[in-house]
Amino acid sequence: MSDNGQAKFLTGGLMGHVASMSAASSIGLMAIFLVDLADLYFISLLGQAELAAAVGYSGAILFFTTSVSIGLAIAMGALVARSLGAGNQEQARLYATHVLAFSLALSVPVAVLVWVFVPELVALVGASGRTADLATQYLRIVVPSLPFMFCLMAGGSILRAHGDARRAMMATIAMGAVNAVLDPLLIFGLGPLPGFGLDGAAAASVAARVAGAVVAIQPVLRRYGGFSPLRMGAFIGDLPVITRLAFPAMLTNIATPIGAAFVTREIASFGDAAVAGYAIVGRVTPVAFSVVFALSGAIGPIVGQNFGARSFDRVRGALTSALLFLAGYVAAVSLLLFLLRAPLADAFSASGVGRELVFWFCGPLALAFFFNGAVFVANASFNNLERPFTSTLVNWARHTLGTIPPAMLGGALLGAPGVLIGQALGGVLFAVLAVWMAYRLVDAHESGRAERSATTGPVWRWPQWPFSSPRG
Repeated sequence: MSDNGQAKFLTGGLMGHVASMSAASSIGLMAIFLVDLADLYFISLLGQAELAAAVGYSGAILFFTTSVSIGLAIAMGALVARSLGAGNQEQARLYATHVLAFSLALSVPVAVLVWVFVPELVALVGASGRTADLATQYLRIVVPSLPFMFCLMAGGSILRAHGDARRAMMATIAMGAVNAVLDPLLIFGLGPLPGFGLDGAAAASVAARVAGAVVAIQPVLRRYGGFSPLRMGAFIGDLPVITRLAFPAMLTNIATPIGAAFVTREIASFGDAAVAGYAIVGRVTPVAFSVVFALSGAIGPIVGQNFGARSFDRVRGALTSALLFLAGYVAAVSLLLFLLRAPLADAFSASGVGRELVFWFCGPLALAFFFNGAVFVANASFNNLERPFTSTLVNWARHTLGTIPPAMLGGALLGAPGVLIGQALGGVLFAVLAVWMAYRLVDAHESGRAERSATTGPVWRWPQWPFSSPRG
């Protein structure tokens, strides 16, 4: 909220809001991703290719669990921001309470299921032998900390819904700082204290998640009224609203790690060196494009508050500002990656096909990340414009039809680099379609043709918007 009590994003320059929210959020995200990259670097210093590959396989599975928490955070942000935009701060507080309770209740069974079936999941993404054993060992330490990751994501989403990207950033910076300090200590040891190798890296990640959750929740309690008392009747009453947003958002986000897991499996057919190279790409991508990942969280509250206030021109302007910002950022970062491609590959001792993958990523494939970002922006808009299932459909189409056939074809024709080339090219069509649908959905709401219910959540009937034309 602004100092005068008005929702922050209802006034002021939209490009400024997009840039400031994205920049602040990206600093926190970059702190996390840099530490993930440092994890891989420190592990590579141990001189065992299987360890680096194990981290790569583990990342594909942790991506799944994180995506579930992101889906719940999207629901949190949409409901809280929309209530704030409508001037109902007490409803925003109730939603924050109920979504957090729902998140914690869901995180425990998810963590248990993943922990139990870790060996099967590791095999599913293509790991085998000692590499699979190492990945299992790593994941069984990290996975029980999932409830803390859910708290971190939920707290950050509440803060961003209030326009407080700085405090949301501090939570992720705290997570990154704890991991950065503990990583070398627990991996290599200090003086007479022994190091624990891969187990040490996993323990550092657990401690970092706990620290991030504490720092995310504290400002919600101290500055934004905290949480309402949990009353079972009110909680059950809000469950239909929460689940109508949360489950589509979770399904939407789960599509991404499933697509990534398929790509990992395809890359695995070219050997551990290829998986290690892909692990480097997987760690460099979120560092280089942290602003793009942050943009998807930044645009949601801006769209949500203005949609709550029925300021459709500002909703439309927010989409345009986000896409322009995205284009400029991706172009600048792609140039930087191209210039640094050789030093980057050298730093991780990448060779053979692994080095080839790094060079492809730091070349034309980096530019293709614009289209990934465009899908992020469109999906965030769908979630805040009461069409979460549209986001689900787009993301699943992009990460199945837009990933599996082109990645398989690319791998068959061009080897391991072809898998990444196919994955990148497959996303272009779905990005264009998603952006078009987002703009048309704004038009539909403005003309009153899109069905909505502010109290009971979105209505979905098939076929319906955005596959019809609201303005003829």
